[in-house]
Amino acid sequence: MAAAAATPTRAPGVSGSGMDARLDQETAQWLRWDRNPLTSESVKQLVAEGNKEELQKCFGARMEFGTAGLRAPMGAGISRMNDLTIIQTTQGFCRYLEKQFSDLKQRGVVISFDARAHPASGGSSKRFARLAATAFISQGVPVHLFSDITPTPFVPYTVSHLKLCAGIMITASHNPKQDNGYKVYWDNGAQIISPHDRGISQAIEENLEPWPQAWDESLIDSSPLLHNPSTSISKDYFEDLKRFCFHRSVNKESAVKFVHTSVHGVGHEFVQLAFKAFDLAPPEAVPQQKDPDPEFPTVKYPNPEEGKGVLTLSFELADKIKAKIILANDPDADRLAVAEKQDSGEWKVFSGNELGALLGWWLFTSWKEKNQDRSTLKDTYMLSSTVSSKILRAIALKEGFHFEETLTGFKWMGNRSKQLTDQGKTVLFAFEEAIGYMCCPFVLDKDGVSAAVISAELASFLATKNLSLSQQLKAIYVEYGYHITKASYFICHDQDTIQKLFGNLRNYDGKSNYPKTCGRFEISAVRDLTTGYDDSQPDKKAVLPTSKSSQMITFTFANGGVATMRTSGTEPKIKYYAELCAPPGNSDLEQLKKELEELVGAIEEHFFQPQKYNLQPRAE
Repeated sequence: MAAAAATPTRAPGVSGSGMDARLDQETAQWLRWDRNPLTSESVKQLVAEGNKEELQKCFGARMEFGTAGLRAPMGAGISRMNDLTIIQTTQGFCRYLEKQFSDLKQRGVVISFDARAHPASGGSSKRFARLAATAFISQGVPVHLFSDITPTPFVPYTVSHLKLCAGIMITASHNPKQDNGYKVYWDNGAQIISPHDRGISQAIEENLEPWPQAWDESLIDSSPLLHNPSTSISKDYFEDLKRFCFHRSVNKESAVKFVHTSVHGVGHEFVQLAFKAFDLAPPEAVPQQKDPDPEFPTVKYPNPEEGKGVLTLSFELADKIKAKIILANDPDADRLAVAEKQDSGEWKVFSGNELGALLGWWLFTSWKEKNQDRSTLKDTYMLSSTVSSKILRAIALKEGFHFEETLTGFKWMGNRSKQLTDQGKTVLFAFEEAIGYMCCPFVLDKDGVSAAVISAELASFLATKNLSLSQQLKAIYVEYGYHITKASYFICHDQDTIQKLFGNLRNYDGKSNYPKTCGRFEISAVRDLTTGYDDSQPDKKAVLPTSKSSQMITFTFANGGVATMRTSGTEPKIKYYAELCAPPGNSDLEQLKKELEELVGAIEEHFFQPQKYNLQPRAE
């Protein structure tokens, strides 16, 4: 995964003066090429002040282009998102696509953007999108550039729908306001996977000098190669979405009230249109958060995954209008959080795994009603990532369809879904615990717009049976076995510490062995997707692909627990995911919760050792 550019450390074997010379060279080259007055002036000022420390942060290392594209703060320098790095990235991407597709100039690409902006450096998602479009059009490549903000899933949808070669979305999703990103989709409509990231990265390095027309973004407005897909794609997307409306008559009569927040992002208008497509009364929008605002003024983090803090204004509005369900999108509307008012008066925010269980159950139940022929089950699939709950596996075992797990991230589920679909299989649903859901396979990525309206239809349908989402979730666990999860993280900015922590787990007894126990919990299997080791396989080799560039170890415990520790690709976090899976019939939920709490406590104490490694716990 592409990481947010960290503060670079001195390269091994480079002396202070060698480092300074390289820094001087990078800065001089930057000032020759950068035509944005705000970023070039800020660099000139740093040079004049002799501010080596700040220059090192801006120019120490180029942002790394990974499978998630780029994500970094906006500002001057090669380690930041700005006009020049966008031009350089797009030039490299364009040259790489020319090599891969002989018909690039016939098919073209799609580009869209969210509402992020950084006045201090003059950067904004819209400006970056226009500069990217300029690079392609200057080389004779047609560009479908949205004229206004869209949800991220509209880009993969457009790639598939118009059979384009690639898609670019300028967004940093739910990152802090100073960040931006450059997310890339391949011609199959899914996010890129290796080796494309390495190929693009190399092509960027070979095309750093801006092309003659790179800065002339006005040239695109009169170009016959520029297309605006906004109206037609929006119409087609919502038409396709209607196929996943299973109870239109229930929706028309439904009295269930919903509150929706787009958390100052792009989602408002699109979720309103989705409800209209399903004949549902529109949800009440949180007024302070419905319009896009790059400052995200009402939240500390614009990430609904952080739970109740982001939903404070939603709770207030819901209580005021007596709505029982809240739907919250992240700022680029590819994720969804759902909360429901309980009889106790408390609000329950469903975890990604709980909503995954509800949506998986619902999409299977609705599909089964339409497809009575049981022989079709053998060609029907659901997917989730390896750190997500195994509840879909339990449902699949009992109901007779296939379940597959992939590596973490929708790039894997999107690409695998496309392979299965191409083989004539039906993919009903895919999800990851980080509140990402693919409910409609016409988008091969997570989509918070379709997930919002499908969750609303599910709630409306359950209301006709006098059931709440929470009651239905319990019914799923009673039928298929309780799957209870806990996920959290520690913050760590130091790569060396991360290496030491994971190195310690691989050499727990000083003799290159993994731990056999964690506190009182016995470990029955270990899988390490950094090294490719899996002691549950006959040849001790992991089945899922491995990646040396990120850390990921999964421990299976004798009590039915599974825990994964991994580094994040886009944030300075070491994350953990723990789950206890009980067979159907074991319904002592409180005992299971207690056991999971103890297991998580042991993992934090013995494997993370936060005091020893000076890790910062997640702020509650």
